[in-house]
Amino acid sequence: MGTPNRVGRRRGRLVTLLLSLAVAGTLTACGGSDTDTSQDAAPSGGSSDGAYPRTVTHDQGETVLEAKPQRIVALDNSLVEAVVALDGNLVGGISSYRDLGGFPEYLGDAVAETEEVGPLESPNLELIATLDPDLIISATVRHEDLYDQLSAIAPTVFVATTGPTWKDNIGLIAEALDEEDAAAEQLAAYEARATAIGTAVNEQLGDPTVSVVRFLDGPTRIYLPATFSGIILTDMGLARPENQRDPEEFNIEISEEQIEQADADVLFYTSYSGGEERRERFLANPLWERLTAVQNGHAYDVRDEIWMTSVSLQGANQVLDDMAEIFGVDDAR
Repeated sequence: MGTPNRVGRRRGRLVTLLLSLAVAGTLTACGGSDTDTSQDAAPSGGSSDGAYPRTVTHDQGETVLEAKPQRIVALDNSLVEAVVALDGNLVGGISSYRDLGGFPEYLGDAVAETEEVGPLESPNLELIATLDPDLIISATVRHEDLYDQLSAIAPTVFVATTGPTWKDNIGLIAEALDEEDAAAEQLAAYEARATAIGTAVNEQLGDPTVSVVRFLDGPTRIYLPATFSGIILTDMGLARPENQRDPEEFNIEISEEQIEQADADVLFYTSYSGGEERRERFLANPLWERLTAVQNGHAYDVRDEIWMTSVSLQGANQVLDDMAEIFGVDDAR
C-alpha cells in the first residue's frame, strides 16, 4: 500500500468520502451517451511554463493542482485513452461500455496495472479512494452528481461531454498533466495522416460522398459531422451527402422504410451491443440491397468499438488504418 504517510492519506480520504456519502444519501450517476452534444469547457489560462501549482479551469469550475499528477483515475473510456496517449500513470479507470468488458488490447502495458473502477453508471467511489489518486478526470454528462464526492477524494477535473469534443478534451487533460506540447504534436500528426489518406481516397474514387450508419437496440442512426467518426471524415476531406451536412445535429434516426436517407457513394456501418437483430433486418431489406447495389459494393462493416466508442486519438488512427486498408492507399505513417 505504500508508505505510512500514504496509508494515512488514503484512510483520511476514505473517511471524508464516507462522510460525504452519508450526507448526500443515495448517489446517482449521470448516464449520458455518445449522443450528447453539449459544448466542452475551454482550456484554462493556467501556467504556460509548466510550473505547479497551476489552476485548471474546467466544466465544473476551477481545480488547483499542487504538483504534476502521478496517480490518475479516469471515469470514461475516452478519457482513459487520452491519459494513456499523454503517458499519464493511470491507476484506475472505466474501461468500456456494456458487455464490451476490459480495457482495449491496443492500450497494452499502459493499463496492465490499472484498476477497473466501473461500471460507467456508478463508479466505485470507495475503491477510487483506496487508489490514492492525485487527479480524477470525468465528464459532466457522465457524473455531474458525483463531482463533489469525487473532489473530496482528490483534485477533480471535468470536461463537459465526450464524442464531438474529443480533441478539446485531450487539450484540457494535457493542461492538467503539463503535456500540452505532446498533445499538440499528436493531434497534428493525426490530422496530417487524415489529410493524406483522405486525399488519396478522393483521388481514387473521384471525391465520393460517405455515410456512416450505426445499428443499436433503439433507432438506427446515420452519424453526422458533429460526431467522432464524422469529425474524422471531415478531417480527411471526405464529403457527406446533402442531407447529412448539418453541423449542429448529431445523427438522423431512420426506420427500415427510410434506408434511402443513408444513400452515398460509400457506406460504412457498425453494430453496437444489442443492435445485431436490427442490423440483420436492415441488411435483409430489399431497400438495403438496392442501396448497396447502387454503391457497386462500396459498403463496409467496420468495428463499432473503434469507429464509435473509442473516441480517442488511438481510435482515430485506427479508423485511418481501416480507410487505408479498405481503399488500398498508403497509410501515411
